This record gives sequence, C-alpha cells and structure tokens, in this order.
Amino acid sequence: MIGMGEPEPLTCSRAGCTDTATWRIEWRNPKIHAADRVKVWLACDEHVDFLREFLAAREFPLRVLAVADDERTTA
Repeated sequence: MIGMGEPEPLTCSRAGCTDTATWRIEWRNPKIHAADRVKVWLACDEHVDFLREFLAAREFPLRVLAVADDERTTA
C-alpha cells in the first residue's frame, strides 16, 4: 500500500495489466505526429515485447528504454 504523499508506481500500459513498469517505449505515428511529438507507453517485463512488436508492425519510429535509465521518470 502506498502511503500518503508517495508517488504511484509506474504501471504497465498493456490493457488489464497492473504490474509496475520497468520499460519506457517512446513512439510516434509519423502520419499524424510532428517529428518532435513523442508518445510514451510504459511496459512491465512480461509485456514489453508485445507492445514493441505492436508498434513496430505499424512501422512507427520507436525506442525502448529501461525506466531506471530515464531521468524524466525518476525526477
């Protein structure tokens, strides 16, 4: 249980998953997003491949980073 004032854990973006995310997937749809527009999905270890493959199959530019390596998620 998270105490008052403590941040919520990062949760996986896979539908129905409530696991803590350990991966950050940055992506964009070049048909509708400008080059500087980046969307982010978070993924647990179990779903990172599924989410990455889902986006890659659509040929969206993407990159996968460990959450611990991304300063934006730890600030």
